[in-house]
Amino acid sequence: MRRALANARNIAAEVITGWGYVSLAVDSFATRGIKESCDQPMPDRQADALGALLYLSKLAFVDPKRIAVVGSSQGGFVALQLASTHPVGLFAIPDELKFRNAVAYYPLCSFATDHLTIPTIILIGELDDWTPAKDCERWMERRAGKGAPVKLIIYPGAYHAFNVVALRDGMRYFGHWLKYDADAARRSVLEVHDFLATELAK
Repeated sequence: MRRALANARNIAAEVITGWGYVSLAVDSFATRGIKESCDQPMPDRQADALGALLYLSKLAFVDPKRIAVVGSSQGGFVALQLASTHPVGLFAIPDELKFRNAVAYYPLCSFATDHLTIPTIILIGELDDWTPAKDCERWMERRAGKGAPVKLIIYPGAYHAFNVVALRDGMRYFGHWLKYDADAARRSVLEVHDFLATELAK
């Protein structure tokens, strides 16, 4: 399963590169020898993402003020955490350096604070029983438009990992149903394309 998700991440990076952006895929698991990430605590992926931000910001062909974070599932949790407000600086990076926008595919919205600091888009399946869309709807109601703008898109009939092509036939994983949905995947790509094109152009 981790291999299928890694392949999906690499495909997403290729798509984003095809749009003319620089992309960097971060693997928090293989570098630590982690074969399964759903039955143990996550590694410090916020630090990994911020390390990637710092690395990208030093490349001559990258505008450090126009870097977005994109994540799916656990990576989506991280994207929301990085978009959230924090009372103190959590990592040793320059104060002026931060992600410009966040894209979160089927995250747990409970990982986010009510106030976000950067524009964010969340894409999730209506029938996701691992990271329920209802939780994100309740979170959106609770935040009531406070903080940076957030766009929540819920795809009818779609499950967790709806953009992972390897899951065409669906599968039960840790008690949850995962299944590819071609229509939801296609629509989500268009949404992310338009979101990045609009937000990174500002």
